[in-house]
Order: sequence, then structure tokens, then C-alpha cells
Amino acid sequence: MVTTRTPLMAGNWKMNLDHLQAIAFTQKLAWALKDAKHDFDDVEVAVFPPYTDLRSVQTLVDADKLSLSYGAQDVSAHDSGAYTGEISGAFLSALACKYVILGHSERRTLHAETDEVVGSKVKAALKHGLVPVLCVGETSEDLEKFGASAVPVAQLKAALEGVEGTPDLVVAYEPVWAIGSGQAATPDQAQTVAHALRAALEELLGEEVAAATRILYGGSVKSDNIAGFMREPDVDGALIGGASLKVDEFSAIARFRQHVGS
Repeated sequence: MVTTRTPLMAGNWKMNLDHLQAIAFTQKLAWALKDAKHDFDDVEVAVFPPYTDLRSVQTLVDADKLSLSYGAQDVSAHDSGAYTGEISGAFLSALACKYVILGHSERRTLHAETDEVVGSKVKAALKHGLVPVLCVGETSEDLEKFGASAVPVAQLKAALEGVEGTPDLVVAYEPVWAIGSGQAATPDQAQTVAHALRAALEELLGEEVAAATRILYGGSVKSDNIAGFMREPDVDGALIGGASLKVDEFSAIARFRQHVGS
């Protein structure tokens, strides 16, 4: 099956930028991409601000008719109720969020989120019309003990257990040992795991979903290494942390075709 997957460059701001800073940053990013004549149909660009910024980003995107996509960094497994501090998928949907990041390694490690918890959040996101950006990845210990793709594939299968039909989702492979380390995986390493993840998707949800699902690489992505990843057949974009907080760097990553000729 042949399909054309639109590359996605997703900027995870993590716990950075208040709502006023978010407005300024989003405007500057949109201007930088417009000045560079960026084609958003060719490469989608999305930002993932903290919850407190989402309404401001939504208002700006709507008012200025920006082509940027946006999403949240997490979602509750619950729709409503006595869950202090939780944010429902219904709230994110009402803010016209397109995406939500789920299962990020920081949530798994700092908040003890299990595969089962991540799976429940995947179902909640899909229920409310949000596209999950499902993060999977191994630690350096996992890599040494189990090999390159065993843990990410197991995480994917656990998170998608009980999901049926043809869900719209994105998978982000983020080797934990590469996040924020400055030491990215090689394009070949990323391709090996992405290929295994796509095979698992086909096993779980069929050829059509596997062919259509975008698989991102995340972990120390920069403008000077993005083209190498994007040359790999199963890598369809990047989930970017620190570099997404710099307008020039993030816009250069989004314009990987132009500035490297990939």
C-alpha cells in the first residue's frame, strides 16, 4: 500500500512560557515561517504549550488565521468529576486542540504513568476527537538488555490494547537516553525502531492504519540533524523539545527540505 504522509514537526514546550510569552512566540514563529514562504500543506507545524497558554494560542490562531496546529501536553483519562488538577479531553476539544501528547517519558518516570494509564488516556483522547501523539521509547538499560525496538513496541501494543477501527494517531519514538542529552540516535537507529513500530501497527490495526500513521523521532533534534532522520522511509517528522523554544531553530527544522535540500 502506497500512501503519502505529511511530515509533522511538533514542538513540545514542556513547562516553559506563560500565556503572554506564548502569544509573542507563536506570532514570531508564524511570521518566520511566512517570511520563508513555508508550505504548511507540505510540512505541518504544531506547538504544544502548557495548559494555561492554550486559550491564548487558540485566540491568536483563530484571529490571525494562522496555519499552525496546536495541542496539549497531556489529558485526563476521565471526562469530568472529582479529579483535582486534571484536564478533560472535552476541555481540550472545546479549545479546538488537534493533538495531545500522551505517554511522554517524563510522565512515565516523574508521574509513574504505566502503560495501562497511557492506554486509558489514548481512549479518552480518541473519544473527544483528539489525535494522540503516543510517545514510546527505551532507556539505555532497556536498550542494552532487550535490544533496539522491544520496549517501544511493547509500550505501543499496551497503549493501543482495546483500540479498534481506523484511529487517527501519531506515534513518537523518543529514546529516553537521547532526550535532552545532546546525543541523538542515528537516523539508522530511528528507522529500525520506526519500521518495527509500523509493523506492530499493521498487526494491531491493519495495513491502512499502519500506512497512514505518522511516526516521529524525538530526542536532541536540531536543524543540523533533522534532514538525516527525514531521509528514512518510516520517519515522518519529529517531536522537538528544547529546540522548539527557539524561533529560528524551530522554523529551520520545519523547513528541512529547503535549507538542506533533502
